[in-house]
Amino acid sequence: MMDLRSLVGLPAVLLLFGLVTVFAQTAAPRLVCETKNGTSCEECLTIVTCLWCQKTKMCITYPVNTILPPHALCPLNNARWGRCWVNFQSLIIAMAVVGGVIIIAFLVCLFCCCKCEHIGSTRFDAKMERRINKMKGKQEERKAEMKMRHEEIRTKYGLSGSNPYSKFS
Repeated sequence: MMDLRSLVGLPAVLLLFGLVTVFAQTAAPRLVCETKNGTSCEECLTIVTCLWCQKTKMCITYPVNTILPPHALCPLNNARWGRCWVNFQSLIIAMAVVGGVIIIAFLVCLFCCCKCEHIGSTRFDAKMERRINKMKGKQEERKAEMKMRHEEIRTKYGLSGSNPYSKFS
């Protein structure tokens, strides 16, 4: 059975192993990308973490700490990543346009669904209101018919005059 002291040290050990793994993975590609300098774009981009600069013909490790590569490192229109025929600037613009279209389509669908649901709810409420009014009308008719029948019976049997029990109704 594990005691509390061994559980406290477990997260620290896991954190240490995680950091060692991350540093080991980030250190290795840095050396590999720079060894591809002077080669072709296709050769450089076989490694996913590498960035090819068309202007300087250099293979550079992609700077992951800055989302976009700095202009001093390589201008965006000369940077190639993933495929040699796609420059980084065009890739960013295309991704922004596609992302914007997806967001707009999502918002339109959300608006249409909410509006249609509201319209359906309004229709349903109106239908229920009509039913309720129809039922109330029928009930009032039946009530009036019953009163008329009772009055007819009272007059037939001569009970329409003063009734000692009329004050209770």
